Amino acid sequence: MNQKKYKTAQLINGQKYLKDKGLIAFITLMNMFIPLSMDLYLPALPKMSSYFGTNTSITNLTLSAFFFFYAVGILIWGPISDKYGRKPVLIIGSIIYMISSIFCALSSSIYFLILARITQGIGAGGITSISIAIIKDYFSGKKRETILAIVQSMSGIAPMIAPIMGAFILKVFNWRGTFWILAAVSAVNLLLALLYKETLKNDERYTGTLSGAIRRLFVVGKNKGFIIPTLIFSLSSLPFMGYIAISSYIYVDYFRLTEQAYSYFFAANALVSIMGPVIYVKYLSTLKKNTFAMVCFLLSVLSGILVMIIGRLSPVFFVLSFMITSLMGTAIRPFSTNVLLDQQKGDTGSASSLINTLFTVFGSMGMSIASIPCGNIVIELGCLITIFSCAALIGWYVFMRSNIPCIGVK
Repeated sequence: MNQKKYKTAQLINGQKYLKDKGLIAFITLMNMFIPLSMDLYLPALPKMSSYFGTNTSITNLTLSAFFFFYAVGILIWGPISDKYGRKPVLIIGSIIYMISSIFCALSSSIYFLILARITQGIGAGGITSISIAIIKDYFSGKKRETILAIVQSMSGIAPMIAPIMGAFILKVFNWRGTFWILAAVSAVNLLLALLYKETLKNDERYTGTLSGAIRRLFVVGKNKGFIIPTLIFSLSSLPFMGYIAISSYIYVDYFRLTEQAYSYFFAANALVSIMGPVIYVKYLSTLKKNTFAMVCFLLSVLSGILVMIIGRLSPVFFVLSFMITSLMGTAIRPFSTNVLLDQQKGDTGSASSLINTLFTVFGSMGMSIASIPCGNIVIELGCLITIFSCAALIGWYVFMRSNIPCIGVK
């Protein structure tokens, strides 16, 4: 028996202070937290290893540990937001993130920094887990898919400018400056959270116990039409986050570029990524959904092969071959997110948590795998892209031929 309980229906009006455009900007900022939290200090990773007197694997724990506990955070915060609302979670998450960023900036050892990053990841989970839920609360149908594309495109600005800012910060200050910047960004997010008007309708709130709210994750997870495509789409984050983890080592150590030059190559790839959601909504959204996903996965496989063959020859060949994966990964995001939200009626916070958590867990695995030293670092990344893009391609093909329903696709 469904134990879900609802309050009396009450319509939620528009945003009194933020307005519609302000709400979209706020959601965009929420989606920028993860690329800012990671990409801003990527140029400093090699120097941080030297500063703390440690190796690449230990230093990269500041990335993978953050990412893993960010996944834990969003898994918990989403169901809580279904019970208590989006706003309290946003406020608490912003405060945790801000305080943790300050501790990161004051770290005197690599292990204290890792611990602070873990706490920062939990706070970030309280921020970003709400973004997709708010979009479903406030928008529907084709409008929702368009807003998803807008938000994801605008969010792409963060990974484009973050490494450039990070390289500049290194020239003026040091790696600690990046965390002071993150503390300031979270303070802005906290202010916007205070101005934000709750979007979760009272009749859609879960009014059972807190443990019951968290158990809704298992209810949503039993929906095969939701969880299987979520797993398939999440596979794309594994090679991409692997690239994030080792990009500075590829450009700075392997190709012998400066941190500033590295930031330009990284930004060029991010610029192409921004175009993905826009291209999908403007030109590709009318294509057959099944075919569109297959093409994206196929082109990602091709990208991995090109990275292995020509990517190791020069930084230009590397970024051009990897750009295909980046473009396909972002082009499929508004499509996949909208499809996944359509598979689950109610429990939006839990559904949003599972989408973000699986994406993050696979991404964390990719960062850890890519950070393992094993020969040529570029060929290793190319193998990662090829293998997991093939896995997504095969998984999607099998899912499409199965009897499991997928609303809006088959």
